Amino acid sequence: MGRSDTFEGAGGYGHFQAKPTEPIPRSAGRWQPHPERRAAENRSLCLATGWSYLCIVYYRYRGIYMRMDAGKIVDRDEALRVLSGFNPWWAERPFQDEPFRRLAFHACRKYLKDSTLRRALLLSGPRRVGKTTILYQLARDALDHTGREAEDPKSILYLSLDHPLLKLLGLEGALRLYHEAIWPEGRPSFLLLDEVQYSRNWGTEIKLLVDLHPEYRIVATGSASVAHRGELAESGVGRWLTIPVPTLSFYEFVHIRQEPELSLPTKLRPYDLFGMNTAERVGIAEKLRPLLPSFQRYLLVGGFPETARQADITLCQRLLREDVVERVLKRDMTALFGVRNVDVLEKLFIYLCLHSGGIIAHNTVASALGVSALTVTNHLELLVQANLIYKLPPMEIGGKKILRAKNKYYLADAALRNAVLLRGEEVLSSSDEMGKIVETTVLRHLYAYYYQDTPEIVYWRDAKTEKEVDIIVKSPKYVLPVEVKYRENADIDPSSGLVELCRNEPVKQAYLVTKREADFGSKDLPGIDAKFLRVPAHVLCYLLGQAERSLWL
Repeated sequence: MGRSDTFEGAGGYGHFQAKPTEPIPRSAGRWQPHPERRAAENRSLCLATGWSYLCIVYYRYRGIYMRMDAGKIVDRDEALRVLSGFNPWWAERPFQDEPFRRLAFHACRKYLKDSTLRRALLLSGPRRVGKTTILYQLARDALDHTGREAEDPKSILYLSLDHPLLKLLGLEGALRLYHEAIWPEGRPSFLLLDEVQYSRNWGTEIKLLVDLHPEYRIVATGSASVAHRGELAESGVGRWLTIPVPTLSFYEFVHIRQEPELSLPTKLRPYDLFGMNTAERVGIAEKLRPLLPSFQRYLLVGGFPETARQADITLCQRLLREDVVERVLKRDMTALFGVRNVDVLEKLFIYLCLHSGGIIAHNTVASALGVSALTVTNHLELLVQANLIYKLPPMEIGGKKILRAKNKYYLADAALRNAVLLRGEEVLSSSDEMGKIVETTVLRHLYAYYYQDTPEIVYWRDAKTEKEVDIIVKSPKYVLPVEVKYRENADIDPSSGLVELCRNEPVKQAYLVTKREADFGSKDLPGIDAKFLRVPAHVLCYLLGQAERSLWL
């Protein structure tokens, strides 16, 4: 077959014309790959032509670079059927509408009402936290005339950009087809772009849409490389407004399970607990006491909407392993980040599950996994970008520069650790296991609640004394240390790292997160301005979740 031969496609996709390209560069007699040869595109070529993956690679190796013309590959009627399937409201067909609204839905709704805001909204978070559901809920909200004139159904376009056909068509091609066949270009349109990271050059494309098409309102989602922060920084400055979609807070977990409402003040904030007297705090604890079994359940199955309602813990853990962990490690990491050695990535993730909340020395991990320290560093950063883990750098104290700083890493949700390590209800009786799980859970709530302040989330550890503070929320306005001691008889030790930090930093309030309701109370120490509060984990997490909701409503 020559360089100008035609590849006959399978499945009615049309034809490919293999065009000659510049010779493949060679260096010292060794073949160098064409810079555009990527595994993801090879797979798309396989789908479009019906040829095997090895065949595609072989012809590219021989110097045949096949360029895709989506207009010839994708049948127009087939593409329209896919668009219609994603947008049932065009034909007034019913579609599933989840009644429970995540906080990110209310945030989107708030920003979309602001006609002066010329930015696309970006929902970023782990897989299976409800981002696609939020897009369909926004479509429903736009169709219903809630205090305003209803949208024309055909003005709303939902695209799932990880669909194989839409990968071939691309965002630009899909919009062109939409305007040619469904809705005239230039009229106000509502674009709901799911898994936007699967559209090549998505950052530049949406930047141009924001700049050149003021008639568009755009909401996009991404589970992974939407966290391509380098690309966002270069192409999306002033065009994006990121809305985080973490796993469910404990407050949301309780409400999605439709548990009885609690008669707590809706404006109650965790810091209000410092100013309460003993009787008032006892009253709060009594109202939240019925939620203790739910909190233990939350710690086991995590904050994923699907598992929150699932009764079978074994099934919950299987869903998390397959739909969250394995899909990110085996699909997103290869297709989006170009990771070749998935085995190393899986071993690293298991290592993090075993040492969640620990200080990670890259050289130590590299030695354990048999790879270079640079590989460990790069893979850790990818896991952060994929929303699977949090990274906490060390805090400088007293102006002292930290040499050879080592970060702490936490999983995005403690239930991922349980699922990977197959830990069931037996962890509830292990103080060591529960300490790690609760610390991860508290971190998730602090991240979400303080997100709008854009603080640093760090930790502190003194190398000489080995005193440590688990989590510190730090901004120009405040320093808020949080120590987790989920065990019996947790008290504030004057020689602890928490107290030491408060002696050296301008801290006004500090939390010691405990297990028992009996520990609930405040404490003052002589010579220290900071006020200390011992608070049960379930109380703090519920109030942080409730307060987080008030930020968006």
